[in-house]
Amino acid sequence: MAVTVRTPVVLATAIATILIAAPAHAELGDYTTWQTLVNLVSPPKADNKVTAAQRTGDYPMLANPAGFADGFSAGAYNQWQTIQFAPQTGAVCGNGSPYKIFVNRVPHTRNTIVYMEGGGACWDYASCSGQTGIRGARNPNGIPDNYMSLLNPGASLVSPFMTRISPFDAVKTQQWNMIYIPYCTGDIYSGDKVAVYNDPTGIKPPLVWHHNGLRNVRAAVGWLKDNLPKPTQMLSTGCSAGGAGSLTNYGPLRRDLAPTRGFLINDSGPIFDNPIGSDPAQYPSSHLQTLIRQSWGLDRAGGPLSYLSSTLPQFNSNQIGTLYNALSARYPSDRMGHTHFWKDLNYSSYSYERFYPEIQNAPNQATKEALIHARWNIDTQRLSSKLNGLGNFGGYFPQYRAVNESHCTTVVDFKNGDIQSMSLELKHFIDSVLVGSGNVLDASESSDVADRAKPFNLLYWTVDQLL
Repeated sequence: MAVTVRTPVVLATAIATILIAAPAHAELGDYTTWQTLVNLVSPPKADNKVTAAQRTGDYPMLANPAGFADGFSAGAYNQWQTIQFAPQTGAVCGNGSPYKIFVNRVPHTRNTIVYMEGGGACWDYASCSGQTGIRGARNPNGIPDNYMSLLNPGASLVSPFMTRISPFDAVKTQQWNMIYIPYCTGDIYSGDKVAVYNDPTGIKPPLVWHHNGLRNVRAAVGWLKDNLPKPTQMLSTGCSAGGAGSLTNYGPLRRDLAPTRGFLINDSGPIFDNPIGSDPAQYPSSHLQTLIRQSWGLDRAGGPLSYLSSTLPQFNSNQIGTLYNALSARYPSDRMGHTHFWKDLNYSSYSYERFYPEIQNAPNQATKEALIHARWNIDTQRLSSKLNGLGNFGGYFPQYRAVNESHCTTVVDFKNGDIQSMSLELKHFIDSVLVGSGNVLDASESSDVADRAKPFNLLYWTVDQLL
């Protein structure tokens, strides 16, 4: 009796949800209304499954073993599902705990956003163990199953890209299938090394840390291929470490998911030019890149950089910043973009603070910030100039926003990433990537005076208190 009453109620609720939430104009990749109703009863199956050949090689897409309960329910639409990965997939968090991703499926489209979570980086005992006072990496203790609960708004409400109904901004990905790739390895989704970090005090035992980001992404992509239809449109994006990961993984992700239209937005995760052996005065991030090449196993034979070279013919593993050029050339019909603030004090601090004694020993905060930004300006100017020459890979560089140390332009909302002198809003750049034609927008702001003169923003202040 209870079952026969509840089923039509659930179906009616689902239909009402479709009528309310469905986009006013059909996008490429959307199902018809009739097919959407059919999908409620019979969810569409995967049509681009991993092949036998793709389950072999240096970075294969390995599946959960038969009978493993991964937690996925094909017909559970418009809700976050926790997808578990068995050790046999090669996926694991930095501390050795199980890896998982989160899926929010809809019945009316094949289009998909893959969002990579931000959250710092680590390369030694202090930063990987979550030591207080050190900029480290997110989730050093692994990822809980209820991570996408509203009680964790830093994930569930991180960006308008990933919020079904945003009170601030509308963007077409809000109607798409959403894939949230959490971050727990401290290596911008790019490492492949089990490191042993000793406690410098000698008090605690050594920390065994799995810089396993690349293998985690490969397992996630394999799961998507085996369980969901091939996306017609796909956006790969993320903020900070997630922005960097969206860049480093875009080539293999785009190749394997094989969308008709591919989009990339790297928010505040720049991979700067730093030729091996370069002068830090000219290439300020060279100390950082030298360290992570070793700490994360990037340079080992058959490792992450070798894998990228095999995927992107124009990528130069001696100059990781060539990723932008290589992606632009490899996928000339895709629309891609990079954005970050000139006054970013988060990613910039990771890039320089622990590598330059004059920054560490600065007499006051103002001097420290000036030294950091002087180096950040050198790296940012070079990246901006590079992107100006790539028609399908735009760059958008506003000055300052009074939240999160001017870090990440697309978190919380899309507001106050404007370039007033050009009458541009951040949304213009996002639209140029996702719905534009011709060259992707390039724009840069020269002064932060107008940004700092804006009135107090209670929402941003509250977010900073929570952070």
